[in-house]
Amino acid sequence: MARPKEFDGEAALGAAIALFSQHGFEGTSTEALLRAMKISRQSLYDTFGDKRQLYLAALRRYNQENVADFIRAMTAAPTPLTGVEYAFMAFIAKAVASDHPSCLGISAVCEFGRADAEIAAIGDASAHTLARALETQLTAAQAAGELAADVDVPTAAAFLGATLAGLKVSARAGAGADTLRGVARLALKSLT
Repeated sequence: MARPKEFDGEAALGAAIALFSQHGFEGTSTEALLRAMKISRQSLYDTFGDKRQLYLAALRRYNQENVADFIRAMTAAPTPLTGVEYAFMAFIAKAVASDHPSCLGISAVCEFGRADAEIAAIGDASAHTLARALETQLTAAQAAGELAADVDVPTAAAFLGATLAGLKVSARAGAGADTLRGVARLALKSLT
């Protein structure tokens, strides 16, 4: 009879996300993961597989949650363009509240680029979901007269996605809240 798990798998995955976000895949040892996750080596293998499978699970969860948070903030505002601003400001507030801001998605891109197809596919799926949500929001903003009529919506969505990625790197590099907010507002102003 198998023993029941004696740890919270979601909490353990959260600890792995934090460690991978700070140190990347190669920079995170299995021993450091076991300590942070508060699990045994056997529990790691039984629950997550190997270190790579754990990394893939962490990256999937991290990307899904962060894109969902951004979309939730974006669609909760009274107007479409204000929603995009809300989403950027919510991201910035979260980033500056952390002692060590980091993004597992950006970390994965920097570490692997396009060299690992499985990791690239996870990033591509998240980027696609975010781009479609931004396009929907920007189309609504254009229809409401908040966005200039001559703005190409797919290009504007890609621009905002790139701005968000840049903000994540800047936050990790130590940029302050005022700087990050200023960049986000300038990006949004360029669309009106």
